Amino acid sequence: MRIYTAKGDRGSTDLLGERVGKDDPRIDLLGALDESTSAIGLGRAHATIELWREMLVQAQRDLYQIMAELAFVDELRPDAYRLPGDRVEWLETSIALVEATVDLPPKFVIPGDTVAGAALDVARTVVRRAERLAVGLDRVGGMPNPEILRYLNRLSSLLFIVARAEDLAANEGPRLAKGNPS
Repeated sequence: MRIYTAKGDRGSTDLLGERVGKDDPRIDLLGALDESTSAIGLGRAHATIELWREMLVQAQRDLYQIMAELAFVDELRPDAYRLPGDRVEWLETSIALVEATVDLPPKFVIPGDTVAGAALDVARTVVRRAERLAVGLDRVGGMPNPEILRYLNRLSSLLFIVARAEDLAANEGPRLAKGNPS
């Protein structure tokens, strides 16, 4: 069995219900979400705290649900593929749980004190890009569910605070953007 179809060789791909160009804004967003879950996976692979790793797996699963939701055209999308608002609430609860373990200065932080923290900061930036693409899709009327925008916004916050928690668990950081040169 081949893992490719060669149907995309001319620059188009399938959504569930129609064929679109690979430069379609939905495909751009799907690609950024795919990158996001991969980047989160890298951060998770380096994370040292089991509870954070479990949170990251849940976030990856949510991203797959979002990708499934966006892959359907509106007319064919099953209700079960719609990201529910309680996933945003789960993120907010998770953020609060991690925040309780981290004392953050009200200043910009430089990523890179630990491999786990740095990988999670990369994941955060990829999620932020996905969020910007989602906003663009929403502006042209292509976002089927406003909870996706809220979810991506909160997810980047979770990734930031988990990165800081990982740095602190290793007795590193936070290293401030402004400070004395070392």
